[in-house]
Amino acid sequence: MSYDELTKAEELAIELLKKAAIHWPKSLWLFAADGKLYIMRKESGQHAMTRFGGGVNQAFILDAIDIETAGGDW
Repeated sequence: MSYDELTKAEELAIELLKKAAIHWPKSLWLFAADGKLYIMRKESGQHAMTRFGGGVNQAFILDAIDIETAGGDW
């Protein structure tokens, strides 16, 4: 990955996210939805999902960060 053309603000944002990852507790996970990044608590060490339908259990949302997101897989 080339960082040659990043602004100082972009470099700082990447650096801060990497530092957050170092200190991230294993009891939490992140979920991207509705264009936001949700901080979720795990349930019994696993991603908190609903019992029926397999969706993310919104009762485990701790906070939301207004960072533009998109979900899905490559």
